[in-house]
Amino acid sequence: MRRFRFVVTGRVQGVGFRACAAAEARRLGVQGHVRNRRDGAVEGEAQGEPDRVSSFAEWLRRGPPFSQVATVDLQEIPLVEGRSDFEIRR
Repeated sequence: MRRFRFVVTGRVQGVGFRACAAAEARRLGVQGHVRNRRDGAVEGEAQGEPDRVSSFAEWLRRGPPFSQVATVDLQEIPLVEGRSDFEIRR
């Protein structure tokens, strides 16, 4: 298992980024969450099998069709037990 915190900058709010990220994470079987930040970035955490989490990280670099991802910062963090879903937070 692998877990990371992510911050995505660029045109990532108001373009469906959180909903699409959640859908992609669920499709891949990745657990965690995503939310908007006040500074216009999107942040969250993702946890799962290494290949699935890597695929999700690659998706973050592209984003949904109307987004324009400028940067993706990934930071490995300790695993958390008991997570089984991916949620959108406010």
